Amino acid sequence: MTGLSGRAPGAFVALGVTLLLVGSYWGLAVAPSEVFMGDVQRIMYVHVPTAWNAMLVLSFAFVCALFFLFNNAWKWDNRLEAALEMGVVLSLLLCMQGAIWAKPTWGVWWDWDPRLTTTAVMVFAFGGILALRAFVDDPVKRAVWSAVACIVAYVDVPIVYFSVKWWNSLHQMQSTPETVSSAFHWPLRINALAIMFLCAGLVALPARVADLRLRSEMAPPLPVGRLVPAGTPLPGGAQ
Repeated sequence: MTGLSGRAPGAFVALGVTLLLVGSYWGLAVAPSEVFMGDVQRIMYVHVPTAWNAMLVLSFAFVCALFFLFNNAWKWDNRLEAALEMGVVLSLLLCMQGAIWAKPTWGVWWDWDPRLTTTAVMVFAFGGILALRAFVDDPVKRAVWSAVACIVAYVDVPIVYFSVKWWNSLHQMQSTPETVSSAFHWPLRINALAIMFLCAGLVALPARVADLRLRSEMAPPLPVGRLVPAGTPLPGGAQ
């Protein structure tokens, strides 16, 4: 019901961790420093892949929400919950990494720049959906309401991506092969793949947990009455 089967999620997590170690070592110890930003630029090797994968995972959550509303298959609600959790974690990490980069570059930890502001909205919007799921006990209402809310909240994701193009922004434009020197390509791409594999595994595993919880929530109640075989002597002579 929840996508990847067997040991695949664990294998994806292990592969992701391995690639992340390789890419991070390459970026920190092998790749040269940037001419203008110096070593501060090295945070790009985790910041940019985090941004890419945050939007990718939230896009997957959006697809899960649509599939659930159209075919009512519970596996999509389980995947939606797991994708929301991973998307919110990555979005929070994105804000934290951005603040670390902004302090030496802009002189402040935070600025209400369009990219930063829309990213903060994204964190609170999808975090709010997780809060909604935590407070709604009825599985059907929880699934439908969170799917609809996810579709509405997803409007902010393309706004985050295009914000630097639509408005004057302190934040630089999106990195592309044309704007990134060849010396920085490999650690950037390796870490992007690493986080993608981590996301695949860390979405599949919580989706299984959500599936087990759903099964327990929707299981019929235990029968009320005698729970021991007839004729079994009870303590104190009770019948």
